[in-house]
Amino acid sequence: MTAPLALLDAASLYFRSYFALPESMTAPDGTPVNAVRGFADTLARILTDRRPGRLVACLDADWRPQFRVDLLPSYKAHRVAETGAGGPDVEEVPDTLTPQVPVILELLEAVGLATAEAAGYEADDVIGTLATREDADPVEVVTGDRDLFQLVRAEPTPVSVIYVGKGWAKAEVLGPAEVAARYGVPVDSAGPAYADMAALRGDPSDGLPGVAGIGEKTAAKLITQFGSLEALLKAARDESPEVPVKTRTRLAEAAEYLAAAPTVVRVAPDAPVVLSGDDRVPPAPADPDRVAALAERWNLGGSVDRLLKALSG
Repeated sequence: MTAPLALLDAASLYFRSYFALPESMTAPDGTPVNAVRGFADTLARILTDRRPGRLVACLDADWRPQFRVDLLPSYKAHRVAETGAGGPDVEEVPDTLTPQVPVILELLEAVGLATAEAAGYEADDVIGTLATREDADPVEVVTGDRDLFQLVRAEPTPVSVIYVGKGWAKAEVLGPAEVAARYGVPVDSAGPAYADMAALRGDPSDGLPGVAGIGEKTAAKLITQFGSLEALLKAARDESPEVPVKTRTRLAEAAEYLAAAPTVVRVAPDAPVVLSGDDRVPPAPADPDRVAALAERWNLGGSVDRLLKALSG
């Protein structure tokens, strides 16, 4: 079987590492490195357990893109620490995590693992674009974010999600059949159907209000019945007897939200992605001396050892 292309939702992974490991993991100068070590350990597990031939750590160039905010001002609004003056808004991030992110990026570069981002777009969009473009290898998206379930597909190039919401030890591999079974959406269109269901359901963690009175099960049932959000809304506008009056009323009351939600919820398939480095997984670190220096400076010890072993294995 062809080795997969692993697309990592980097911020999702290092946030989870930060909260999973104690801040008592520090560098010699006392700087916490729990996120760095956890991220390196997760990388090692991905390389060992999934054996990707190619890997890209996908980054947020803009965690709250303006095109989404223009459509839906509530999008991630509760996470804004300060409004950017002429630039992107600043996300509320723990003080002791922020200094660790450059170390993670430096380690990736020294090891020789590629990163990618797109100006004005989120990591989700970078992943969506790279997954859409891929026409050679099966794609495995590694994330703790359910939003990326919308990318699963069987063809032309298979895309699955390695969901690590409960940690790598409890990682779940979700393809179309698994997403369909979990959410009650059609297996032949599980990814797009999930996106439509998510728009209807909403997601408070992203500032998406959803349609009042329509929860996850009802949303999935409606999308399955009508095939898409667009078809459901057309049937509601046409006063189809297949759409209950109460549901038609709820959809009409949420018309402004529903006009914006699809673009906000769906990941972009055509973001201007810039790839840094070669996405092929190297058999050895690109710059061993730099890796060793980083390991010593930041007290990364066993985590870097495990990562290097995973490369050579």
